[in-house]
Amino acid sequence: MPLTRPLLLLGYGSLGAFCLLLSANAGAELGGAMTGVQVDRARLNARLQSVPSGSHTIHQMTLPNGAGVKEFTNANGRVYAVTWSGPGKPDLRSLLGGSFARFQADNARLNPRARRRPLQVNRPDLVIQTGGHMGYFWGVAYIPALAPTDFAVTDLQ
Repeated sequence: MPLTRPLLLLGYGSLGAFCLLLSANAGAELGGAMTGVQVDRARLNARLQSVPSGSHTIHQMTLPNGAGVKEFTNANGRVYAVTWSGPGKPDLRSLLGGSFARFQADNARLNPRARRRPLQVNRPDLVIQTGGHMGYFWGVAYIPALAPTDFAVTDLQ
């Protein structure tokens, strides 16, 4: 009898992890297709405004708490950059997609004191910068190889 409760909790935990995994892969993500932008809008319960800007489109989502998430897509419909800012941290696993594992791995090597600083990745194929303080967080992530030729980092502000 005492064993059934832990097994039941394990079953619920596995179901929750499976649902989280499904939801993380359902939306737009860094390097992914633009078709996921609408999925993200619905999942985040956000207002969406898409604005074409030269060789790319900016999909700005405003969340109910006032936070903002921008997903930048190139002419081929791939998400080449993501920015976020506001009172809470977004689900970085879903926003960064496959790049999240590298974000974690690069920052896991830091000593405990260095982990207090904003986390970042600076590689030729991936750039991620985060920052903020209690009550306000921001971040920028982009894949240089997917960015349009006229792309400048200042476009992400």
